[in-house]
Amino acid sequence: MEMIIAKWNYLVVVMLMMIGLFTVMSRQNLVKKLIGLTLFQTAVFLFYISLAKVDGGTAPIIVHNAVNQDVLYSNPLPHVLILTAIVVGVATTALGLALVLRINDAFGSIEEDQILAAKNSDYGRNDDNKGDKA
Repeated sequence: MEMIIAKWNYLVVVMLMMIGLFTVMSRQNLVKKLIGLTLFQTAVFLFYISLAKVDGGTAPIIVHNAVNQDVLYSNPLPHVLILTAIVVGVATTALGLALVLRINDAFGSIEEDQILAAKNSDYGRNDDNKGDKA
């Protein structure tokens, strides 16, 4: 029980990943699928930040003339990479929402089964013979 309490952040990460994966696989609504992907992505960010934690570590600021040289430093690189990944994730989510809007304009729905049914019945496709008037 003590190990679970000590590693509670990993338990939260696994739960968030499973909720996000379940949302992506079980929902037909494209916006809900995007929410699930974003939740899964957030869980991955939390996982990497949890791995980067150094117990007793301090910021890597080296002071000249320091008396104690036995200082444990924390590596800032994982945090910087996750900040970059967050920005990329926000841009990807915005692009996904823009695509959902275009799909809604083309097919009149954001439900996956309705879109597939409309696509199979040629609803929402452009007529290829419109410009061929001879």
